[in-house]
Amino acid sequence: MEVDQFADIAVEFRRRIEQTQWASMTTVDSRSRPRGRLVHPVWEEPVGWLATGCHSFKAQHLERNQFVSLAYWDQSHEQVYVECRATWVDDDTERQRLWQLYETKPEGYPLAHFFKAPTHPEYGLLRFDPWRIELWSVKELFAGTSPTVWRAPAH
Repeated sequence: MEVDQFADIAVEFRRRIEQTQWASMTTVDSRSRPRGRLVHPVWEEPVGWLATGCHSFKAQHLERNQFVSLAYWDQSHEQVYVECRATWVDDDTERQRLWQLYETKPEGYPLAHFFKAPTHPEYGLLRFDPWRIELWSVKELFAGTSPTVWRAPAH
């Protein structure tokens, strides 16, 4: 089922990402091979954020291809798939704001566990701008129900 507005899935999206918290993020390497890893984004729906190392494999992959896929799955077999463009944010004010946001969001955590301060040279900030979000579950699969899909308006 397609929905026109993100607001149509916002409550369920929030419930699922708070419940799961960790997502599998897939990037594409220099040889066009997919590579997945677990990440812990925070969300200001529909925009997502990821604090990560500036020199990680994902950083290298994003230099070549800035599109990523995020997949959330929980023990009750509910899924969220987020297809998005990832862009680096180098603005110090935004980096400080996200440092605080990570501590206050239900799905967040203290970034100080990984970086000493918002000015730490390895503290990288990625912004996720989704172009497609899908909500689905095994229960819906067995019932023959289509996933719920929101697509961002074309830019």
